[in-house]
Amino acid sequence: MSDLEARLVEIVRADADLMQVLTTVRGLGLPDWRVFSGAVYQSVWNAVTGRPVGYGRKDFDLGYFDPDTSWDAEDVVIKRVAAAFDEPFRSDVEVRNQARVHLWFMDRFGEDYEPLPDTDAALARFVAPAFAIGVRLDDDDMISVAAPFGLQDVFGMVIRPNPNRPPAKGWDKVVASARSRWPELQVVGDSTG
Repeated sequence: MSDLEARLVEIVRADADLMQVLTTVRGLGLPDWRVFSGAVYQSVWNAVTGRPVGYGRKDFDLGYFDPDTSWDAEDVVIKRVAAAFDEPFRSDVEVRNQARVHLWFMDRFGEDYEPLPDTDAALARFVAPAFAIGVRLDDDDMISVAAPFGLQDVFGMVIRPNPNRPPAKGWDKVVASARSRWPELQVVGDSTG
């Protein structure tokens, strides 16, 4: 485990709400699941900048992978996850079957999206390397980390476009939202490559 990965695990463990989500979801036995995106990278930014745990967090994104791409199957999981939590978590944990993303991505974001083989593959398509981090609490209480671009950007407070995908639509909005909460962020490059 790298020093940055060990530091990330320490930050995750210090966030009681994130740990509650991880522990609850682990108990549901979902296939190939991770909590990712803002719930993870924003926790790092708060630790780096000395802000309170949970500052700026809007939700907990929970991805899992089930080859059954029907809406009905995903809806069953969404309801099952919701039933496992009390408020405010019930409203704050957003569940998506990563096997279904390609079915709705174009309509929602105006971009093509090839089908994914698993949950971790989704991380490599996130709009910025700093956002591409997922964690899972394994049965042995170890925290598994997936970060296809590494952890340098997130700990360095750097946002740059994902070099492995077309420029993200709405990049300026994403950057403005992040910088409104963490003005220390350094933006490198732009959405035009």
